[in-house]
Amino acid sequence: MKLIDTHIHLDQYSDTHIRTIIRQLPLAGVEQLIAVSMNRESCLRTEKLARQYPGIVKPAYGYHPEQPLPQQYQTKLLLEWMEARIDETIAIGEIGLPYYRRQEMAATGSALDEQGYIDLLDQYLQLGRLHDKPVILHAVYEDADTVCDLLQAHGIERAHFHWFKGSSQSIQRMAERGYSISFTPDILYESEIRELAAIYPRELVMTETDGPWPFEHRFAGQPTVPSMVVDVCRAWADIQGLDVGDAAELLYNNARRFYKL
Repeated sequence: MKLIDTHIHLDQYSDTHIRTIIRQLPLAGVEQLIAVSMNRESCLRTEKLARQYPGIVKPAYGYHPEQPLPQQYQTKLLLEWMEARIDETIAIGEIGLPYYRRQEMAATGSALDEQGYIDLLDQYLQLGRLHDKPVILHAVYEDADTVCDLLQAHGIERAHFHWFKGSSQSIQRMAERGYSISFTPDILYESEIRELAAIYPRELVMTETDGPWPFEHRFAGQPTVPSMVVDVCRAWADIQGLDVGDAAELLYNNARRFYKL
């Protein structure tokens, strides 16, 4: 069995933990890690890790939307930094729209500059389109429709919606457009995710952990590590009524095809 963790914040682990993670990958059958970034500092550490573990850590650079809007000059500098490294970059990400930040701000009566975040995302999508790089998206619920509009406007086909949740209309639209999604360990216990796993096209599905984000159920109290994609694979195989080996081959090949590995 071979699998790929297509979304992990590797830069957020300690150096000691990263060494352990890399050493244990062959034991779990995890071949590669798509390491996403949060901001400039995160990008710098992700770049360092990709150079330290070539062929294993595949770097993606971007600005995570669940943060305050950066200043225009900060965005310009990061985009220039990313473009200078575009040949080494597996994807643009993590980028998207701030669904959870918007909810938190609304609860306190604060206003969110939604257009500012849309404009920010648009700049990263332009970079991805210019260099034919896939984009890794944080876009859930109603934000998915806005992002789909932007993807279509830019003619971007390789879009990876990680840990997706959304309406049946959004799901249908994304599937029809050929956009990929990935499942985390919560596929074992979240009914909403399990329902999505039952209907989304098999050829558009991948595995991820979103580590170090923690999980519940049998994973409660455990550090999130890439080997958990094996549990994701087994759960997805059960939902789909597939042999685990066949499911793993599908998920692995989907990731390799999407990221051109």
